[in-house]
Amino acid sequence: MQLNFKFKQYSVINFVQGAVLYGVALVVPLTAQACSSCGCTLSSEWESQGLSSASGLKLDLRYDYLNQSQLRSGSGKVNRANYPIGAAGREIEIGTINRYTTLGIDYAPNADWGINVQIPYIDRSHSTYGEDAADATESSASHTRSLGDMKVIGRYQGFAERKNFGVQVGMKLPTGSHGRNFNAGLSAGKLLDRGLQPGSDSTDLLLGLYHFDALSQNCDYFAQGMVQTPVATQDGFRPGTSLNLNLGLRYMALGNIQPQLQINARTVAHDSGAQADRPNSGGNLAYFSPGVTVGVTRQTKLYGFVQLPIYQYVNGFQLAPRWTASVGANFSF
Repeated sequence: MQLNFKFKQYSVINFVQGAVLYGVALVVPLTAQACSSCGCTLSSEWESQGLSSASGLKLDLRYDYLNQSQLRSGSGKVNRANYPIGAAGREIEIGTINRYTTLGIDYAPNADWGINVQIPYIDRSHSTYGEDAADATESSASHTRSLGDMKVIGRYQGFAERKNFGVQVGMKLPTGSHGRNFNAGLSAGKLLDRGLQPGSDSTDLLLGLYHFDALSQNCDYFAQGMVQTPVATQDGFRPGTSLNLNLGLRYMALGNIQPQLQINARTVAHDSGAQADRPNSGGNLAYFSPGVTVGVTRQTKLYGFVQLPIYQYVNGFQLAPRWTASVGANFSF
């Protein structure tokens, strides 16, 4: 199902406004999660994110793979050989592999209103030389499998006749566990860092804006920005406020095959609280994300994307992926 635009003429003014707004937002400092600089937000399939004037029910099943094997500090790579294990009480992380499976449910009763629910399942393995490690034989490891924090986001896009500009308001709910432990090695039985837990145990407010339009008969675009900030926290941990920015282009002259290109950027402030690893949280991330959507039937689409970093800046010492991959299927009813 393609976007149901009710116009044929390209709107230069609207495109320039969207591009300027995105460009201004992109210069805001971007940041990463504590202990692990995960990939940026990706709008995998536009209609499944509500970026459409079409009504009805849509389901989206998506799998994301992030292998965080590169230790970074600031804008550069860290040579672990320059930081002996256990020296000065510094933790030297080895790697984190994240596998996210997310069910998205989107319902729009009409062209003006809609609601989107995201339910993630997290499979994460992590290994590190902790602050107490004496040598390379004393690493610690964990493997967690759990429901993550759900998001419920409502939207309204009845401001313009074209229904192509909207606001988003929602909540991130504390449905993920935050009491998981290391299960192997020197730290077995000890609590995982809060940045590695399936959930943050915080209730967060989500506020966003988006705009989509046609560039030509066969090409359209969207721009989207969302702020996420905790409004209720507990147990000595407050995740940093984040800003996610997405800009996407889509080419539709090839029938059921639609090449896409996105720029994804993310900012997160330092975590805080007694259980936070404040010095090693926060950073700047931007990704170049080519992908494709393939229409299998009128109601079913398959998609795949690869995210490649074009800018990375992290505070302290954090793990980052060299690339990330996302695949999924979208169903319209």
